[in-house]
Amino acid sequence: MWQSISKNYKVIIITSLILVGILLFTWLRDTSESITKEEAMKIISTEVIKKALIAEPYVYIDTANRQYRVAKEAIDLDKLFDKTLVEYQEEPVALMDAFMLLFILAFTLYIVSVIKSNRKREEQVMEERKEESSMQLPQQHIVPQLSPVRFSDVAGIDDVKEELEEIIDFLRYPDKYRDFDIRLPKGVLLVGPPGVGKTLIAKAVAGEADVPFFYQSAASFVQIYVGMGAKRVGELFAKAKQMAPSIIFIDEIDAVGKRRGGMNNDEREATLNQLLTEMDGFEESSGVMVIAATNKIDMLDEALLRAGRFDRRVHISLPNFKERVSTLELYLKDKQHSVAIEKVAHMTIGFNSAALATLINEAALYALRFEKDSIGTSDVEAVKDKVLLGKHKIKTFNSREKKIQAIYQAAKAVTATWLEVDYEKIGLLSSNFIPHHNEILSKTVLENELKVLLAGRIATQKAYGELFSNAKEDIHQAKLLTQQIIEEFVMSEEYFSSPAYAETILQEATSEVKSLLSQLEIAVAKVESYLLKHETITPIETKRILDEIF
Repeated sequence: MWQSISKNYKVIIITSLILVGILLFTWLRDTSESITKEEAMKIISTEVIKKALIAEPYVYIDTANRQYRVAKEAIDLDKLFDKTLVEYQEEPVALMDAFMLLFILAFTLYIVSVIKSNRKREEQVMEERKEESSMQLPQQHIVPQLSPVRFSDVAGIDDVKEELEEIIDFLRYPDKYRDFDIRLPKGVLLVGPPGVGKTLIAKAVAGEADVPFFYQSAASFVQIYVGMGAKRVGELFAKAKQMAPSIIFIDEIDAVGKRRGGMNNDEREATLNQLLTEMDGFEESSGVMVIAATNKIDMLDEALLRAGRFDRRVHISLPNFKERVSTLELYLKDKQHSVAIEKVAHMTIGFNSAALATLINEAALYALRFEKDSIGTSDVEAVKDKVLLGKHKIKTFNSREKKIQAIYQAAKAVTATWLEVDYEKIGLLSSNFIPHHNEILSKTVLENELKVLLAGRIATQKAYGELFSNAKEDIHQAKLLTQQIIEEFVMSEEYFSSPAYAETILQEATSEVKSLLSQLEIAVAKVESYLLKHETITPIETKRILDEIF
């Protein structure tokens, strides 16, 4: 019963009992009324005295109504009282004091013993929980892998390979970089949608560099017991340092590296803090390289992305036509087939590397089911919808949608190149614009970016006479950018602009883009054709097309 009571209630109960004891002690000790010598003489002369009790240092006078006490030295007992009325009780108060003190001491010792017993039980429970924790979460045995994967096993990532060659060379020949006092980034962040091969790329880097590879899913760090995730991070980095040069690969880092704030998770935050501490704790020349993967970079905590941690970011997009061709060739290399690879590449726009692997595997199973000697294009076509509409639906286009999207993206590419808005490449499925990093931006620069976001919608509306849903994301970004121009950067004549001013900015930008695209109509058509054939275009290629026309 006592153990189930909370600490606060225990304190209240103990305090109350002590107070009751003090009050009881006071009441039992003495209930007489203290009087002066004059008052005592008056009472003796006017009232009937039943008894006079002498108890140092007082004389207690009992009348019919109540008891009084007066200092013993104040009155002459022999003259005032009949000896038969006088009683002597040596130090009764001292005896009562001793009794009450013994009572309080015994009660206090009882309470202390109960508290000690309760504390002992709590310690036993904590020890049992600790034992359960150690049984449920045994110390992890961190074993590195020696990756057999090489870049030759990964198709369609030529741009990525170029960015990672430097990392591989550093891991192979670290002394060469140390001699020149060159510091490479501690971390590389692979950013891209699911299924594009981020884990495979990390393994290929480890394989090419011929160094130990430590794979961890960030979700495995987050445990129900606070501190366990941080402990595992520490163990992982300690092991990697022992075996340097080495690679730590953290998959789905957003599981532990989400932006802090709001509803915090103590275990996730402790694990993230440990990861940040570990990355700060080793030098660039230590030979340990951290590679992480995410498809939600916008959700990552700013501390992970700041200088000195994941300095290098490699964006991996869905494969374009050329990359799909090389990926299909790789997957069909050891199989008997008569597949028209380019035809299959054309009809698999929007497929990631994992989906292409699944497609070829399903086609092989389909051919085997009908006892064929090799895989044919018809087998791939037969299972395409099954892969496309399976558990993970993949964004793809039919021929009409592909043309609409080509016009849409061509208008954006031409407008961006003409207005000098920086981008890496623009494809049928994505637009990789280069973000700003603490630059001082003019209103003209921001308005040019706004025009690029509106260009696709304007071009498709002009070509087909109606609006399409593919403009949804760009229009949303355009609205946000307009609000930034007005509210965040206050780029208006008035410090407090009316809501109508946002619509004015968008309408003025729309009018200017319509005028610009009417002059660049031929360029848009040429870029559209290029996109239909190659699916992506770079600023260099777009500028070449513009230079040919103008």
